[in-house]
Amino acid sequence: MKTGSLSSEVQKKTKELPNAKTNCIPASVVTQKLHKLLAQTGLGSRREMEKLIATGQVTINGKVAEIGNRVGAKDVVRIKKRIIHIKFGEGLPRVMLYHKPKGEIVSYNDPYNRPSVFNKLPKLKTSKWVSIGRLDFNTCGLLIFTTDGVLANRLMHPRFEVEREYAVRVVGRLDSNQITLLTTGIELGDGLAKFDYLSDQGGKGCNHWYRVILKEGKNREVRRMFEAIGLTVSRLVRVRFGSIKLPPSLKRGMWMELNKKEVERLLELPS
Repeated sequence: MKTGSLSSEVQKKTKELPNAKTNCIPASVVTQKLHKLLAQTGLGSRREMEKLIATGQVTINGKVAEIGNRVGAKDVVRIKKRIIHIKFGEGLPRVMLYHKPKGEIVSYNDPYNRPSVFNKLPKLKTSKWVSIGRLDFNTCGLLIFTTDGVLANRLMHPRFEVEREYAVRVVGRLDSNQITLLTTGIELGDGLAKFDYLSDQGGKGCNHWYRVILKEGKNREVRRMFEAIGLTVSRLVRVRFGSIKLPPSLKRGMWMELNKKEVERLLELPS
């Protein structure tokens, strides 16, 4: 499935993005930081590229690169023996939306050989898809992918406080004390966690639905927060990431690509 536009809800949200400079590199710039340019080729995040450089796997004109090095259009960059073709100021990154079903892993490599979301996406010849955030094996909903590791980092980094919205079904129902805990802060093993928004969506029988919003992406954070107050999450769906909602027309296991104007609006997020 490939479409050139989003739902009206998504278009409405993206139009509300503030004006700012785009993430494209001006052609007049002589040099740029190596790790940033490597990330923009879609080889991985800036952090991953820094690790490659730190371990001596990257060279500039035959010399081992160091973190902080800058390169220009005429420099020859290699990762091991592979020449990396870096384009300065040409084109926009690709951005893909995917409706992840339960039972897929967000990883290129899995020791248990479970189905991967990356197997469902269009194949790329000169770069790779970088996931903007992850969903665990049993969680479904909106995943965003891009060929630009810098854009991915900007949307995931905690300091930008990009909202993640989920529909959560639990076995049982929250009482007032539990709601207070979830919205003021619960200590997890990797730090304090809280929902910035929580609303009751009703339910039938022993199952009850809630809508929650938080601004970070710790591993299995939503599930662990409910487990910490004694409730089990029986279904978890991400319905929004930042300004982009899961389009109602996008069925499970299918993808759709943002068009040029939609990508440009996404790049207008402040950096």
